[in-house]
Formats: sequence, structure tokens, C-alpha cells
Amino acid sequence: MDVDTRLLRYFRAVAEEGNLTRAAARLYISQPALTKQIRQLEDQLGASLFERSRSGMALTGPGHALARAVPAVLDAWDRAERAVRAAEAEASKVLRIGFLASAANEKTQDVIAGFRTRRPDWRVEMRQASWGAPAAALVSGEVEAAFMRLPFPGQEDCRLLPLLTEPRCVAMAANHPLAHHGTLCIDDLLDEPFIAAPGATGAFRDHWIAAEARGGRPVRIGAVTEHPDDWLSAIANGDGIALAPDSAARYYARPDIVYREVTGITPSTVALAWPKAASPTPALADFITAAREATGA
Repeated sequence: MDVDTRLLRYFRAVAEEGNLTRAAARLYISQPALTKQIRQLEDQLGASLFERSRSGMALTGPGHALARAVPAVLDAWDRAERAVRAAEAEASKVLRIGFLASAANEKTQDVIAGFRTRRPDWRVEMRQASWGAPAAALVSGEVEAAFMRLPFPGQEDCRLLPLLTEPRCVAMAANHPLAHHGTLCIDDLLDEPFIAAPGATGAFRDHWIAAEARGGRPVRIGAVTEHPDDWLSAIANGDGIALAPDSAARYYARPDIVYREVTGITPSTVALAWPKAASPTPALADFITAAREATGA
């Protein structure tokens, strides 16, 4: 019997979370889709793996047996996949690095230049992630490391090298009633509709809707976006305001959007992230060293 490793990863997430909703959020998929995948795995194995109840998902006897076996299976496959990707990278001399939005701002090119001094015959291929699944390529191994904004889903499984910290500001339509203010307090914004990342991103979304400063007050969501262009359009159209790093005013300047200083919220940190599960390849180790030197981290 051949079983897709994806189904085993879905099973492991549900087994560890004991809850379909939390597991679906962790996996960046919908709950109905996850339910369908678990049933597909049960059909293939010919066994019921979970007892479903209002309180959650409890493992059955066969479920416990599979839960004990799955980590070794997935770890072995992950090692094989990483070995293949490392060999492919070495042969093609391409290091794939993920990033969100403006990556490490102006330091990005300094990091790449530092890497090239160590490996002049190599190329860095940058792959942009969506805000809907910011760490998906990192988790899947499509990229060896990524420039990420903290916090992000799955960061507990990554090694992190903080590179820079900058204040957060607020972006709003140029004709917004608050646009004439030079500086705003976060309390001035809490009743405004916010442009948000998808709910499945958890702490990442919470950070950018100022959940830590709300004191339990609910957020109004004006729109949900996953990509910078959609985000900018929603702001300019007046669907809501959005928190952003200060650098957004440089990287996403538009005549119909203004950026204003905000007090009362924590700053934003960019870190280079790579999986804990494996030691960095020699090429990635050089990239990490270049990032340290370029940013003084």
C-alpha cells in the first residue's frame, strides 16, 4: 500500500493538536479539507484512527499505533528529501531563499553580496511567500531559509537569527479622516476596520492587527489579503487601515496611501529562519555568516 506522506503529516498534526480546527490552522488548510484527508487515510488503512466528539479528536488503538510509527517515517523521508535538495543545489549552484514583502529591507542586497564574495559562482534565488502561508516554502523545503517577520506560524521549529528591528506604522487611504495627523496612538485606531492576513496564520495575523494592545477588544476586519498588491489596493480603496513596518513607506509608496507613526505598539523584527531539523548545508552556512556580517547580528 502506498500512502502520500502529506496524509501522514495531516494525521500527525491532528494527533498532536487533538483538535481539527487547531490542526487545520497549523497546516494552512480548511477544516473540511482536513477532515476529508483524514477520512481518505482511514479508508486507505482500513481502520478508524480517531474517535470524534465535541471535545476534540481522540486517538483510537490503531491511531495510537500509527502515531508511534509516523515520526520515524516522516523523519526518514525528510532526511532523504533534504539530501536530494542539497545535492541539486550543489549541482546547480543555486541557493533558494524565501522572503516576505521587503525581506531584510536595504540589508537584503548586502547579505547577498556577502554571500557572493564567498561563493562567486553561486546565485541566490529569492522566492516571495504569501501572507496566507508565510512559512509554507520553508516547511516544505522549497527554500533553505527565509527572511521572516516575527512572529510567524511554525517559528518554534526554526532557528532564528534576528537581523533588524524597526517601528511599526499605520497605512491608510490618503483621504482617511485620520490622515492629517502626524502621529497617532494605537488607541486611536482600535475601532477602525483593519486589513488582515488570513486567520490561519495565528500569531502573525495577531501581530499585524495589534492584538497585544487591544486589551481583549475585538478587531473589525475590513478585508483579508495575502499579497502586497491586494493589501495596497484594499487600503487605498478605504476597506480599512493596516499596521506595517516603517520601511513600507519606502517600499510601497503610493499617492493614494499615507503612512503615519504609531505609538503604543511593539516594533517589528526581521529574522533569517531555517529549519531546526537539519544542519545547514555549507552554502546556507555561508549565507548565514553573510547575514550576520551585513547586519551586525
